[in-house]
Amino acid sequence: MEKKKTLLSWSSGKDSAWALHALRQDPAVELAGLFCTVNQAFQRVAMHAVRVELLRRQAEALELPLFIVEIPYPCDNQDYAARMAAFVARCREDGVEQMAFGDLFLEDVRRYREENLAGSGIAPVFPLWGLPTAELAQTMIASGLKARLTCLDPKKLPRELAGQDFGQTLLDALPADADPCGEHGEFHSFAWDGPMFRRPVAHRVGETVERDGFVFTDLLPG
Repeated sequence: MEKKKTLLSWSSGKDSAWALHALRQDPAVELAGLFCTVNQAFQRVAMHAVRVELLRRQAEALELPLFIVEIPYPCDNQDYAARMAAFVARCREDGVEQMAFGDLFLEDVRRYREENLAGSGIAPVFPLWGLPTAELAQTMIASGLKARLTCLDPKKLPRELAGQDFGQTLLDALPADADPCGEHGEFHSFAWDGPMFRRPVAHRVGETVERDGFVFTDLLPG
């Protein structure tokens, strides 16, 4: 079977990590690396607020190349689209045939990704699409995937869950209307160990602050 050269969109979180795990088990995929958009001014992943240094350490622990797309702050939609289009064009020149995403069920997000790659010569793939999130969360935990919450929406979750481990205790504390994988934006995470990692990513928990309507827990390289 001919393998297709594939890049994975990497947010630093648990869904990206599980998508990587799924891709590594697909005999039709040649996983060529990770790509991530980073706020140029703050050198952090948008929403997840993970530091670039920790991104690099994740990639090292995953033994994969990391391609960073820097996005200015502030950045309008037109500038963002132009930067991503330029990155996609370079990837196509390098022989990339697929870009994978860890999206679970949000149709508008999937459609946005499909439209952005339309005509580029690169196909979008969604290895986790449609998996029931309650079962998926349990599967992640049972596998040994370890992640920590770096951002949460206090309108949807109690503030005291910021910085907590993604595990059964967290799932038990979620409100009944919250998605167990946080797919509605309830929370974002930093994955640091599990079956997809060759070794754990050392880190320590910094301060928790509330900013722009969200609660962020800073993580520092360990």
